[in-house]
Amino acid sequence: MSNWDGIDEFISVATAGSFTRGARALGVSTTHVSRSIMALEQRVQALLFHRTTRTVRLTDTGRVFFERCERIAKDRDEAIALIGERSEPQGELRVTCSTAMGERFVAPIIRRFAMQHPKLAVSIELSNRVIDLVGEGFDVAVRTGTVNDPRLIATRVASRTLYTCAAPSYLAPAGRPASVEALAGHECIAGSASTWHFKVDGQEVIHRPKGRFRCNSGHAVMEACISGLGICQLPDFYILPYLKHGMVELLLEDVQPDDEPIWAVYPQRRHLLPKVRQVVDCLLRELGPAMNPPRREEAIRPGAWAEGSGI
Repeated sequence: MSNWDGIDEFISVATAGSFTRGARALGVSTTHVSRSIMALEQRVQALLFHRTTRTVRLTDTGRVFFERCERIAKDRDEAIALIGERSEPQGELRVTCSTAMGERFVAPIIRRFAMQHPKLAVSIELSNRVIDLVGEGFDVAVRTGTVNDPRLIATRVASRTLYTCAAPSYLAPAGRPASVEALAGHECIAGSASTWHFKVDGQEVIHRPKGRFRCNSGHAVMEACISGLGICQLPDFYILPYLKHGMVELLLEDVQPDDEPIWAVYPQRRHLLPKVRQVVDCLLRELGPAMNPPRREEAIRPGAWAEGSGI
């Protein structure tokens, strides 16, 4: 008897929450699964499931055992995929990204990637929190900013421009700030970023926005801006559709920061897996053009695009 006997059956039932569904996922009989798990429980000398006629749930011991077994099984499957089928992405690909960028750009790219690779199952989590890729078992994250975790590899796949702007209805009574320092005297609409970035005489300058309105949704910040509530700094894809129709005006263009890099980030131990390597290549090919269409710069001049054209 192998020490691995019963582990796949145990993982399948724990994941499915049912002996019947677990057996169906493995393509075997419920009897086989039940006997395998009973033998496994005898071998480890612990009860892994609480069983009733209606429910199956993990015991505390079973929960700890499941977490370790699931991780080991994934490592095993990834090792087989790496050695056995170097060119074909397969298994589960777990991706995370911020909500706005994910909904608009990353999820469509990953969806097309999944359609091209039928052996691949994709799970995307859109969240504005910084997820621990290693600890939570993710394969790839799409992130901005600086990546300092030594366990991770970062590949730059795109960039985005940060613009500072306000609506004419705000600027008419409040005036236009002539410098970064002048922002302290203005109503600033803060988003998920706690700092705004500028570049003055080749040096990065940071401003901490203060105002009466703060929201972690870029769309909500943009709506507050066009309503005349104050000044905001957001990535280009939020601002350009309103800029081209004259609903907002750019501010402090002479001290606009360098474009912000966008990274595909992944654990070091997974970078050779076909699913990771190829999805990073896919993001490298597609994310930049999606976020920076050829005619983007024309949008900076109100009226330069025809009515109804998109970003």
